[in-house]
Amino acid sequence: MTEPGKQPSPASGRTPYVPRKISGPVLMGVVPGQPLAVAHRAAELAYSLGVKLVCAYVDVTTYLAEEPDGRVEARPIDPDGIDDDIEGISATIAAELRAALDGTGVDWSFVTLAGDPARALGRLAESADASVIVVGTRERGLGARLEELLVGSVAVHLTHRQHRPVLVVPLAPHRPQPKAGH
Repeated sequence: MTEPGKQPSPASGRTPYVPRKISGPVLMGVVPGQPLAVAHRAAELAYSLGVKLVCAYVDVTTYLAEEPDGRVEARPIDPDGIDDDIEGISATIAAELRAALDGTGVDWSFVTLAGDPARALGRLAESADASVIVVGTRERGLGARLEELLVGSVAVHLTHRQHRPVLVVPLAPHRPQPKAGH
C-alpha cells in the first residue's frame, strides 16, 4: 500500500499516474432557445483551459446514412415532413452565439449535427478529442418532465455512452416556495 500523497514505485508493477495538460476542445451541446448561461459557462471553461469551444446543435429530424461510395450524409427521418427551416434554426443559433461570444477572446466554432443528440455529441467528442462535454438541463415544467421520462436526459445518455466528463449547467433551478405565514 502506498502512503497518501506518494506515487507507487515502478517496482510495484503499477505505472505511476502522470497528469496530462488538457488540450482538447470544450464541446457544448446547444438547443434552440437555450439560455445563454450554458454558453457562458462553456466559454469560461474553454477560456480558463486555453482551448477552443465547439458549439454543436443536433437536428433530431435527420439521421446519418452511409452512401455506397463511403460518404456519410444527413437525411430527413420523414421526407414528406421536412422542416424547411432547419437551416434557419441553425443560422439563428449561430447568430445568437456570435452575439454572445465574439469579442470574448474565446476561439469558438459552430456545427450542426444529425440524429440522436447523445450519440451525435459523443461521436463529435471522440473525433475532436474533446476534453469535456457541456450541456444544459431542461426547462422546468410538466412537458419537460414527461419528455425526460419518455426519452431520457441527453446528459445521462452521454455519461453512459462515452468516457469524457459531462458538465451539466443547471437552468431555472427549483426554488422552494415560502411557507404560508412566514
